[in-house]
Amino acid sequence: MGYASLAVVQDQRIVDPEVPALRSARGLELLDRVLAGSGIEPGVPVIELGPSGELPPQQPGSEEDEAAADPLSPLRHAVRLPPRAGRAVPWPDWAAPEVVSAFRTTGVTQPWSHQAEGAEHAHAGRDVVVATGTASGKSLVYQLPVLTRLSTDPRATALYLSPTKALAADQLRALRGLDLEGIRPAALDGDVPMDERDWIRRHSRWIFSNPDMLHRSVLPRHGRWSAFLRRLSYVVVDECHTYRGVFGSHVALLLRRLLRVARRYGATPTIVLASATVARPGEFASVLTGREVRAVTEDGSPSAGRTVALWEPPLLPELTGENGAPVRRPASTESSRMLADLVIEGARSLAFVRSRRGAETTALGARRIVADVDRALVDRISAYRGGYLPEERRELEAALMSGELLGVATTNALELGVDIAGLDAVIVAGFPGTRASFWQQAGRAGRAADEALVVLVARDDPMDTYLVHHPRALIGAPVESCVLDPGNPYVLAPQLVCAAAELPVTPEDVAEVFGGEVAARLLDELVSDGVLRRRPTGWFWPSTREQPAASVDIRGSGLGQVALVEAATGRMLGTVDGASAPGSVHAGAVYLHRGESYVVDELDLEAGVALLHPEEPEWRTDSRSTADVEVVAVHSRSDHGPVSVFFGDVRVTGQVVAYQRRAADGTVLETVPLTMPAQELETRSVWYTIDDAALADAGIDGARIPGALHAAEHAAIGLLPLFAICDRWDIGGLSTALHPDTGLPTVFVHDGHPGGAGLAERGHAVLERWLRATRSAIRDCGCRTGCPSCVQSPKCGNGNNPLDKAGAVRVLDVVLGALRG
Repeated sequence: MGYASLAVVQDQRIVDPEVPALRSARGLELLDRVLAGSGIEPGVPVIELGPSGELPPQQPGSEEDEAAADPLSPLRHAVRLPPRAGRAVPWPDWAAPEVVSAFRTTGVTQPWSHQAEGAEHAHAGRDVVVATGTASGKSLVYQLPVLTRLSTDPRATALYLSPTKALAADQLRALRGLDLEGIRPAALDGDVPMDERDWIRRHSRWIFSNPDMLHRSVLPRHGRWSAFLRRLSYVVVDECHTYRGVFGSHVALLLRRLLRVARRYGATPTIVLASATVARPGEFASVLTGREVRAVTEDGSPSAGRTVALWEPPLLPELTGENGAPVRRPASTESSRMLADLVIEGARSLAFVRSRRGAETTALGARRIVADVDRALVDRISAYRGGYLPEERRELEAALMSGELLGVATTNALELGVDIAGLDAVIVAGFPGTRASFWQQAGRAGRAADEALVVLVARDDPMDTYLVHHPRALIGAPVESCVLDPGNPYVLAPQLVCAAAELPVTPEDVAEVFGGEVAARLLDELVSDGVLRRRPTGWFWPSTREQPAASVDIRGSGLGQVALVEAATGRMLGTVDGASAPGSVHAGAVYLHRGESYVVDELDLEAGVALLHPEEPEWRTDSRSTADVEVVAVHSRSDHGPVSVFFGDVRVTGQVVAYQRRAADGTVLETVPLTMPAQELETRSVWYTIDDAALADAGIDGARIPGALHAAEHAAIGLLPLFAICDRWDIGGLSTALHPDTGLPTVFVHDGHPGGAGLAERGHAVLERWLRATRSAIRDCGCRTGCPSCVQSPKCGNGNNPLDKAGAVRVLDVVLGALRG
């Protein structure tokens, strides 16, 4: 983070634990204004957290949280979080005086306790991850030891890695603001001209870059970077929780490659990682880096009080969705109205929405509403998203911080790395996928002395439904686990090829760096395929001219890329992963790029090209696909009476068969058939089987089994992200009344990536908790027979038919009863 917000929140009323922090009712006042906008009387019951931030004890024997005070109100729960005093500590004795002085000039008079603890580990050469809240000053944890080392050792260097160029640019800007001599920090990314890269390589002592640049440019040419790598003292990995799934598995192996090459030049850098709050951060960071990492998780920074409101938009009886399902008022519509109400109240507010187009339409809707009240407020509302010019973004950020702008609708572009804090209210239009992201966004609201308001507005989604009905699952609950699998053969094999091209891979490397037996087997296969050569000293890349890194996409599935080309001009807009192309850029698909809307004219998978033209239709498109799942290998099996649970390897054969045009409110306008080739995916899955007799005893006869299993499968896919940081689009599933490999009614949930990304394995580990949450999400939804908030899926190849909502609850009762028994 930058330093302006530190200067704001480091207030004596908060820092000094002997002086009680001021507490206002501002958050509740703003909630009353939002309620009034929906025609609801103010003064709703509010859950007060205890002195340590815990929810009141659950009722004995109760599995569920208390119901909302008024079942007809869209406000399901309101929870008031108390402020937290900060714990400031002295600067460590080893910190360079000029570095401490520079921090003090920016308003950081003392570090918080977690900053000092993490910096102490890093200074002592111990790898460390700091996982604390938004605006807690995690940057200081690595800046203090790194700058001290660079100041006291004129030859030392450091490398900073972030998932986005924008975040690296913000961190670089903050570092330059310290105005320390001799550091010569510089950005190294794809936008930097070649002549500047030469200067950076020769002169910069702290380089700010990203994994892509490290993978494609630095490591393949490490000989040119030998002087920098020989003196490498620190590697900083910022926002490390974003490195999960297939991308995270690639980055884990990329870090191993970096450390191996650095060791070749005699350097053993200390690794400092910064993360949002995630479960078991030390364990996750150790898997990511391949080294033992200590975790700092006790946040010593102050936190303002907040009222968190959980809001479920009402059903719209005049509209029906697929198969006659009820439709809720869109989260974006609710958010526009709330943003307008808050602006009229004079509250500086952010509304986080899921897409760039959504940011624009939410801001436009709020502007229209306030125009009827006070036209002078119209220009105080704006959108903020990726695709704006850097100077436009900086202007908007400054206007929001100064109060010139009161309301901003934004994508998650304002979630990471931008110094915006101390606002009055944050609206989150749709759960952002993880508790970590939710608290990152919520953390933008709150001042030292004034309470703030945070509103989560549920979308039509099982996860959102569950969370707004169960505050205990969001507030006070442990955050999700980051999952990754560096041993995934589809990731490990190409990374081994890249490593061999950098330096021959020795047997010691195989055992100590790349995972042992699996890596050895893959290397032998690569030799058999003629990709690598084996010599007594190790495995070699046979070419001295070609570099394999250019053909290895660390952000993709390994199935290649499809180029997106504007048909009229030949301009390349970008790429999509080959595995997802049939579902996202099929002919007729609406595709958003940098905030602009395009429609796909043609998709040629063999040529790897999709042709598009600019168009802004009044609908969106959702693809429909079918799948068959074949069991390849069972790694784990447990029997629980009538229910058996499995984890193993599967082969998924999928095919996109149609797409739907949907209006903004979710209404299906048209279903268009498609003829697309089938795709085969080798991945991992968790699945369970149930005896027919147990289903019959639960009142589910043969005719109801397909719909009941289908509904349970859909809802389970929607709830798995509650336990593993992922998106429902990273997961697939299949349910059948009689599977040929099991001979029984079966439900599969599988990873959507070749080799798996650890998601199904995580689901297997937390199966009972996961299915209990799934049952609650279905049961608590206000619809009668099933809707997108519970059992309907936006990607169902069968058109969400058949679905039996009541049957799904009974199926899950059988499974959960067996698991408990």
